This record gives sequence, C-alpha cells and structure tokens, in this order.
Amino acid sequence: MTPGDRERIDAYLEMQAVERAASDNTLAAYRRDLKDAAAFLATQGSDLGSADREDLTAYQRALADEGFSPATIARRLSALRQFYRFEIEEGGRDTNPAQGLSAPEAQRGVPKVLSREQVGQLLNACAGDGPKDRRDLCLLELVYSAGLRASEVCTLPVAALHTVKEGYIRVLGKGQKERLCPVGRPAQEALSDYLAIREGFLPKGAKDPAEKFVFPSSGQDGHIGRRTLQNIIRDRALKAGLNASDISPHTLRHAFATHMLQGGADLRTVQVLLGHADISTTQIYTHLLTADLADMLVAAHPLSIAARKK
Repeated sequence: MTPGDRERIDAYLEMQAVERAASDNTLAAYRRDLKDAAAFLATQGSDLGSADREDLTAYQRALADEGFSPATIARRLSALRQFYRFEIEEGGRDTNPAQGLSAPEAQRGVPKVLSREQVGQLLNACAGDGPKDRRDLCLLELVYSAGLRASEVCTLPVAALHTVKEGYIRVLGKGQKERLCPVGRPAQEALSDYLAIREGFLPKGAKDPAEKFVFPSSGQDGHIGRRTLQNIIRDRALKAGLNASDISPHTLRHAFATHMLQGGADLRTVQVLLGHADISTTQIYTHLLTADLADMLVAAHPLSIAARKK
C-alpha cells in the first residue's frame, strides 16, 4: 500500500470516528477492507487515489475468483463506495469509480436459534460455586436476558449497573447509541452472585482500566475479549452436551429475539431492545415463527376446526 493510500484511509477513518461516532470494530473492518483493495490495486500498478471503474471491476472479479462470499464482496464494495464519496466531498476526486458496481446479491442466512430447553441446558452447565462458574453464568445470563452483543457484554462498564435493580441496564451499542436492555430476575441474581467475587478477577497491582469493567481482565484493554467469551460458551456447551460449533454469543442474542417474539413481543419492541437501526434487520427473525403462527392460526381462527370444538 502506498503512503498516499495510507493517508487517505486514515483521513476517512478519522471522519467516521469523529462525525459518525463509528465504533472501534467498525473502523477496524473499514480499514481491513480498504487495505485489501489497496493491496490488490498495487498489484495492478494502481492505487486508491487513481483507481477507475475498470480497476475496481477487476478487484470484484478477483474476490469472486478467490471464493469470497457474496456478502463479503458486497461489504467491500460498499466500503469503497463510501470511501470515494468522502474523497469527492474532500475535493480529492470528481467521480466515484465504485458507484454502480453490481455487487452479487447477498443471501441473508437464517440465524441458528437455540430452543428454551437448550438455553436452559447451557445455563445449567455453569452451575457451581467456583469463581469462574459464577462469572460464566453471569456472562451468559446477561447475553441471553438482555440480548447483548458480544462486544457490549465484554466492555460493559460497572457504571451501567446502577439501574439493574429496576430491571434494566443502559448499554452503549453500535454508533455510540445508548439503549435500555432488560435484565430479568435470574440474570439479576447471577449478577449479584458474581459481583460478590468480582474482586478476584481484577489484575494484581495497578487495576486501571480493568476496575471500571464488569468483567475485568489483565489484558491491555482491561476487559475480557470476544475470543474469551466464545471459548467460555464453547466449553459450557460441550459440558451441556450441545453442539459447540452451533453456539456463539450471537446465537444467544438470536435466541433472546426469537423467544421474545414467540412470547408475544412485537417486532418494533424487539428492534429497540436489540439496538437495530433498521427494522429490516430485525425482520429476519419473523420467518422463524412460521410454525408457531400456523399453530396459532389453527387454534384461534374462528373457522378452524380446533376453534370450533372449544
């Protein structure tokens, strides 16, 4: 990557961070995608600053030839379109060479959802009086009870807990947007048990910045990482006799959303609780309820046989 491309990417990411409050994860993803495009262009004797439509079309073909999924290709083209819009606004270019590139249609996958019984098995696998048992149960209860993203539970600040007795916590999600997340009684009890022994997880000596996080770590960031959370879930899933490869922090978030809808919550409520900016993102869960809705129709429709027998 040329020094010029590095400066362009840095300027674009600075704008995303300052003007749009993009999260660290979002900025890292943009950086990876733009660096990858810049690296390909360099092999073609070009760079981000001078690339034209033909160069970017060749990049798109190369991604497809390497076997990247339609979703990944679409995301990288989207990153390039946004980058070049910024370049135009800053006077660096007159046209957007990525505009109009026909990204392959990304098929949104059906999220894997645990049943209530499987969630119960996973939580029961955390049973025990050991410090890690109590911490792991608290982590999983919060992800499932509040529908938290992995990054949100890992970086959860102690300051967010001051309203937990009222049944909710304040979470800072994507785009630095704050939302209220429900915390049920089981999660409240698991949190109370864990907080009683949380001190033991703080690093010895200097405790900053770890002391401000609910789940501290001795690492540089001061809190547990997403990989640690994934490993905890994997180990507990294996102990529960579940297929660990099918379970992740996001699986529990999916379970929260689906079980809420199955329990009668409306889509708009679930959208707010999950922190989705667009309700179309939330709508992916609705098809999972097809069987439930069919059963409800049979049981409740005035012309159904089941309803007439009541």
